[in-house]
This record gives sequence, structure tokens and C-alpha cells, in this order.
Amino acid sequence: MLEKLFKLNEHNTDARTEILAGITTFLTMSYIIFVNPAILSTTGMEHSAVFVATCLAAALGTLIMAFVANWPIGMAPGMGLNAFFAFTVVGAMGFTWQQALGAVFISGVIFVILTVTGIRSWLIEGIPKSLRSAIAAGIGLFLAIIALGPNGAGIVVPNEATIVGLGDLTSTPTLFAILGFFIIAALDALKVRGAILIGILIITVLSMLTGNNEFHGIFSSPPSLAPTFLQLDIMGALHMGIVHVILVLVLVEVFDATGTMIGVAKRANLLPEGKPNRLGRALLADSTAIVGGSLLGTSSTTAYIESASGVQAGGRTGLTALTVAVLFLLALLFSPLAQSVPGYATAPALLYVAGLMLREVAEIDWNDVTEATPAAIAALIMPFTYSIANGLAFGFISYVVLKAITGRVRQIHLATLIVAVLFVIKYAFYPE
Repeated sequence: MLEKLFKLNEHNTDARTEILAGITTFLTMSYIIFVNPAILSTTGMEHSAVFVATCLAAALGTLIMAFVANWPIGMAPGMGLNAFFAFTVVGAMGFTWQQALGAVFISGVIFVILTVTGIRSWLIEGIPKSLRSAIAAGIGLFLAIIALGPNGAGIVVPNEATIVGLGDLTSTPTLFAILGFFIIAALDALKVRGAILIGILIITVLSMLTGNNEFHGIFSSPPSLAPTFLQLDIMGALHMGIVHVILVLVLVEVFDATGTMIGVAKRANLLPEGKPNRLGRALLADSTAIVGGSLLGTSSTTAYIESASGVQAGGRTGLTALTVAVLFLLALLFSPLAQSVPGYATAPALLYVAGLMLREVAEIDWNDVTEATPAAIAALIMPFTYSIANGLAFGFISYVVLKAITGRVRQIHLATLIVAVLFVIKYAFYPE
């Protein structure tokens, strides 16, 4: 049955590898179960209901990805999108969280239309090869800053004098993260399957044995979803003042999700040059998941860059995604157990994958300044602004400008030009 559904042999994989990859991906992205409710509850939404909505939205989106696209990518409410939802749309602009959910719903519908009509695929086809490689490398750098930061390994910390600085290398979490990195790297070099998962579990167990991490228990009953289920205010979201919010949501959803999927898919060799691929189905999966998430009561659902850790563990098909979805459903009952994995246990996995993804820079034509410079800018802006969307924007705009002023206008694909113009409009009128 699994072979028929996911074509494991065709992808040179097996059920054990796919399940291990799914567990690995889940462990690296499961933090959203706890972070998303904390962020969205600042808008007045009930924390426990958002917890349930987060788990269900992640499971729904990932199931669609598994069965429609057969790709090993996990879906969940996006970190940047939930912050925009809570702190900008509701906090700064004064809209209700119900109206904000309505805006998410409308953006999801637009997203589906762009996907079904082929406009989104046309947009993606217009991305130059150099920028595609830069997207993968930039996501790697983005993973690295997450892994190295205060909420990860604690190796990179804020510094008033130098903006960023070196953290306390003698702290227990940092030492655990460093140890985990070397365990994962060594096991992977020795071709041990599930090296990333093994590294995460070893650090988790060691932290418990040394008294540095608590075992939070195993079972708890899921709370009610009623406070957020179908509470969106679509008519309120159609108010003129929120139109640009919908525009921003669509832009971020298109390029954050697309950039992530391209980066992860390239790492899994799912986008071979000149051959058919399932990118179109994957795009449909993530766009429909946004609509479903808004009905459940959470901000926009998107593809997760942490899926790269599962790909590195061997995940190549939708069975990996199915495993992730099942674990999100189980998290409704076993949330205390999932909470037992500390951030410094997953940080080394993200850091190791980040280093691997940087190999994509080799595919950039560094001899052509009009190709290399936009690619470099796109990759660098992602981690330094903590946004994949910003990296894409700077990359597209600089690509068009450099091609135009060097007399290579014909090399600019219409889709690339349109995207660059939209980003310019976005920053000119809605800089936040």
C-alpha cells in the first residue's frame, strides 16, 4: 500500500527511512506548537484553542502535501506570518483577530486561484537559475541564524556595540548543542541512517540525565477548538483599510512558501533540470492549507524550512510528510512529551543542514556580475533581516536593476519584472 501511494522504490527509499525522516522533521519544527499560541494569544485569542488549531492546521496542510504532492515537506503556521498577524495587523493597525483571520482566508483563496490558473507556476518559472540557487543557500543561512541564536545554541547573541556577538561557550545548553552538532556530523559522515534524529535524541536524554531538562509528562487531553473555529470575519476583512494587509499576506505567502519548497526540493533532488516535477501539486497543497488554517483559527500555514532536516535524514516522499502529520495529531494528546525536547537539542540539526544547503552557491555563475550580485544579496538579506521574503525582494529588484542598466533587458523574464515591481510598490507604500 505504501509503495502504491508514495512510490518508495522509484525514489530509492524505504518506509523505515521515511518514517525516521518524518520524526526528524517533526522534532525540528514542533516548537511551533508552543510558540504560535503564545504569539496569537496576545491578540485576545484563547491560548488553548490556538494550540489545538495549530496542531490541526499543521496536520491538515502536511496531509495535503503528502497525498497530493508526495513531497517530504511539513506544513505549519509560519513564524513571520503569525508575528505580522498579531503585532502588525491586530496590535499596530487595530483590527480584530477575527478580521485578521478573514484576511488570511481571503489571501488563501487568492493564493489558490493563482496556483490553479497556473499564474503562480508561471511566476516561479520566471525565477532565474542564479536566484533559485540563492534561495536554497539563503534558506541555509536563515537556518543557521535560527540554530546559532539565543533560542537555539546560544552561540550568537545580541550585542549593543557590535550588533551581534559571541555567546557564553561555557553554558550547558551551548555545550550540549556543540556536542549534538559533532554527533550528527560524525554519524552522517559514517553513513548512519537517521543521524540527525539520533543526535537530537542523544542530547535530549543526556540533558535529562544531567538534570538540565525536565521530563514534562506524557499525556494530556486536548482543549476545545470552539473559541477560534469558524470565528473569522470575512466581511470585516474586506474593509479598504485591510486591503494592503491581504496584498502583503499574498506576497509573503507566495515567496516564503515557494522559496522554502524550492530550497528543500532541490536538496531532495525533486526538481531535476528539464524533467517533470510535482512542484505544481506542492504549491496547490500549501495554498489550500492556508484556507483550512484560517477556518480552524490560526495565521497563514506555510512550508517549513525545517523540512530540510528530514530530507537530510533520507526523506524523499509523502510518507515523510504523512509521518509529520500523524505526529502533529498525536501532539494533541502528548504535548507534554513533545515539549521535553529542548531547543538546544534541535539546534545542531538545523546548523548541520544549513551547512549542507550552502553548497548550492556552487551553481551560481560567479563570472557574471548581473547574476552573481543579486544572488548574493538575496542569500545575505534572508538571515540578516530574518525574512525569506525580504531576501527574495532584494534579489529580484537588484536583478532587474542590474540587467536594465547594463543593457540586458531582454534577459529579464516578465514574471521577474512583475515581481520586482510588486515588491517595490510594497516597500514604497507599506514598508512595515
